[in-house]
Amino acid sequence: MILIVYISVAVIAVAFFILVIYLSRTLLSLQKTLDNVASTLSGLEKQMEGITSETTALLNKTNRLADDLQQKSESLNTVVDAVKDVGTTIQTFNKSIVKVSNEVTDQVERNKDKVSQVIQVGNAVIDIWGKWKDKKQRQKDLLEDVQKVNK
Repeated sequence: MILIVYISVAVIAVAFFILVIYLSRTLLSLQKTLDNVASTLSGLEKQMEGITSETTALLNKTNRLADDLQQKSESLNTVVDAVKDVGTTIQTFNKSIVKVSNEVTDQVERNKDKVSQVIQVGNAVIDIWGKWKDKKQRQKDLLEDVQKVNK
């Protein structure tokens, strides 16, 4: 009976030994896997640092661009306001011209007879001035002819 106990202990010892061997192989395999995971995470950490620095640089550029756009937008607002003021001024000017034109038309309608008289007097003055100018020219030409003959 003692022999059975010794054999049983020997079998248990062999089984335990086999279990320890498989367990150590599994642990070695697990250690290699964890080493690979650690190196992968280390590489990933370096890549994340690169991505973080690039993202920071991109954010800085984006902020500068946003500031630039804001300044240009404010400048453009000034131009738009100026154009709006010019448009308002032109509208006011056009209204004034229409008003003056209407007043002139009304005055001309009211004073048709006086306007026609003024036009007639103006035409008469222009004719007289033209005749006077022609007379002066003829006198000048005659004087030149006389001077030529005397030479």
